[in-house]
Amino acid sequence: MNFEKWKNLEYMSGFGNEFASEDPRCPDSLPKGQNSPQVCPYGLYAEQLSGTAFTAPRESNRRSWFYRILPAAKHLPFSKIDDGLLESNFDTVEPNPNQMRWKPFEIPESKQVDFVEGLISICGAGDPKSRHGCASHVYVCNKSMDDKAMNNSDGDFLIVPQQGTLYITTEFGRMMVEPNEICVIQQGMRFSVAVEGPSRGYILEVYDGHFVLPGLGPIGANCLANPRDFLAPAAWYEDRTCDFTVVTKYQGKLFAGKQDHSCFDVVAWHGNYTPYKYNLDTFAAINVVSFDHADPSIFTVLTCQSTRPGVAIADFVIFPPRWSVQEHTFRPPYYHRNVMSEYTERFKWKELRANPV
Repeated sequence: MNFEKWKNLEYMSGFGNEFASEDPRCPDSLPKGQNSPQVCPYGLYAEQLSGTAFTAPRESNRRSWFYRILPAAKHLPFSKIDDGLLESNFDTVEPNPNQMRWKPFEIPESKQVDFVEGLISICGAGDPKSRHGCASHVYVCNKSMDDKAMNNSDGDFLIVPQQGTLYITTEFGRMMVEPNEICVIQQGMRFSVAVEGPSRGYILEVYDGHFVLPGLGPIGANCLANPRDFLAPAAWYEDRTCDFTVVTKYQGKLFAGKQDHSCFDVVAWHGNYTPYKYNLDTFAAINVVSFDHADPSIFTVLTCQSTRPGVAIADFVIFPPRWSVQEHTFRPPYYHRNVMSEYTERFKWKELRANPV
C-alpha cells in the first residue's frame, strides 16, 4: 500500500454537520431531491445507516445514506471467533479501589498481529447488552487488516494513537490518524486499519449514545475543541472482488462473516452520522489568570452524556501545554477525591504539570 498518497487526503470540516460527498470518479452519483429513488445513478444501491432511533429528536437524530455497489447485507452468516483479550464482563474480577499503574504493553515481534487481534481490555463499567457504560482498551499491532474490516455494534470507539500512524479506511472514505490526533468510529460503521510498522494506542468505548462537544456555558461561543477543527472523510470506494471478512463486535463478543467483495464500495453518501478525526494541537485551552485552579473539566474535548443532566458516561480530557499564571496558588492542581473513575494515558508530552489523558 502506498501510504504517501494518504498525506493528500481531502476532508470535510465541522462537527455533526450535514455532509454530502461523492467520489470524483463517479460524478453525479448522489441522487437529487430524494434518498431512495427507484433507480439510483450508476445502478447503485441506497442504504441508510442509523446512529439513533428513527424517532429521536431532530437536534440529536443521526443517520447517513450510502449509495454503494452492493448492499452491506450481502455476506454469509456470522460465526463466533476467538475474543482474544477483549472483555466486556467486568464482574469476572474482584473490584480493587487502589490506584494502579502499568508499563506500556509490548508490541508483538515474533508474530503478525492486526488491530482486531491486538485489542486488549483494561477496565470498564456497565454492560454493552444493556447499552450502558464504557470500557478502556489498548491496541498493539504490527500488521494491516488486509481484506478485513471491523464493525462495533456495541458503541463508539474513540481511538488515540500513541505510536505509529493509523491509515483507516471506512465506508465513508479514508483518514490518516497520526499520534497527537484522535478519531472516532461511531457505532455500526465498518472500518479497516492499516499500519506501516509496530503501532500502539488507546481506545475509549462508550455504550450509551455518542460523543458530543461539551457545553461552554459562560465561556461563550469559542475555545476548547472548536467544531471547525473536526474532519470527516470524503467519499472513496473500491470495486474489488476478494475473500473478505467482516468482524463484528456484538454484545462484547467477536463474530466474523465472509463475503466475496470489499465492503468499502460506497461511491457517494450524505448525512450527519460519520467517522471523524481531530488534531489535539487545535484545542484552545483556557485557564485561571488570577488565583486558584479551575476544575479539570475545562479541558474536556468530547463527552458522552448520561440521562442525568451534567453527568457523563465518559469524558475525554487532555492536559496540553499551557500557561499557568495564577498568583498565590500552589502550582500543581489541588488534591481531590473524585466521584468519577479516572483512566490516565501518557501519549505525547514528557513534561507537564499534570498527566495527559
